[in-house]
Amino acid sequence: MIDPLAEVVTLLQPGARFSKLVFGASPWRISRSDAGQPFYCVVLEGGCRMAIDSHDPFEVLSGDFVLIPAAYGVAMSSLEVPPPGVEMPAPTPLGNNEFRIGAADNPIDSRMMVGHCSFGSPDAALLVSLLPQYVHVRGEHRLATLVQLVREESREQRPAREVVLSRLLEVLLIEALRSAAGTNASPGLVRGLADGRLAAAIRGMHEHPTRAWTVAQLAKEAALSRSTFFERFSRAVGVAPMEYLLGWRMALAKDLLRRNEGRVAEIAQRVGYSSASTFSVAFTRHVGRPPAQYAREQQAVLSGE
Repeated sequence: MIDPLAEVVTLLQPGARFSKLVFGASPWRISRSDAGQPFYCVVLEGGCRMAIDSHDPFEVLSGDFVLIPAAYGVAMSSLEVPPPGVEMPAPTPLGNNEFRIGAADNPIDSRMMVGHCSFGSPDAALLVSLLPQYVHVRGEHRLATLVQLVREESREQRPAREVVLSRLLEVLLIEALRSAAGTNASPGLVRGLADGRLAAAIRGMHEHPTRAWTVAQLAKEAALSRSTFFERFSRAVGVAPMEYLLGWRMALAKDLLRRNEGRVAEIAQRVGYSSASTFSVAFTRHVGRPPAQYAREQQAVLSGE
């Protein structure tokens, strides 16, 4: 059976690029702006409050994992929120990618590992649009085990410590994305797959992207009325069913074009278009340039020109 989330994650090529260990001494507050970079936070001890872009703040406690596939604004504070208007000291570097936040004379009451992961796919922005805006995982045994390994590894100065941490964080990232049913996720693929009815329709789109799907046919896959399916899908996934299908077809097309897997007409058929011209119009509108031009540019990048 096709696994839609596995397909998206595989195309994304996730990895752990940078991490730092942060020691918090309450009260503290810090904010950062990222130009759409993937951001994650693992709480090893204690907890914090986090606000992502325009979302309401929420608590992140020991053992929790938060993944933001495309972060633009992240504000974090201690669970004991500092009074408004009080200036907070800048983070103090301790060496070895370790930092302390909060007053120097206050006891440390939280430990977090935060950082950026990377998505190796040149089409990351398109694929990220299929994912939730953020994933907050709590109470997952497998993730708790991985967090415990990260906690232990971060405390020890063992040989190859950074390599091991990097690999553990890669697994954490993938595990968080696939922890659908137990995840507090914003609208996106994860929430769609957590709904058994919607999951059937999503799997259908991934298994048969060439099928001339209609909303009525997808509703039938989900065993729902057309109107109920459309409303439920849009609310859970964050986009309308046909918009999701278009995004997935374009992701597949870009991957095929980048790998030079056939002529434009052949790729058009493989992603559900009856003619090269119809596909070219849709691709150009969605990607911003014709498929042939996109393929040439990607081949030039791969060959180092």
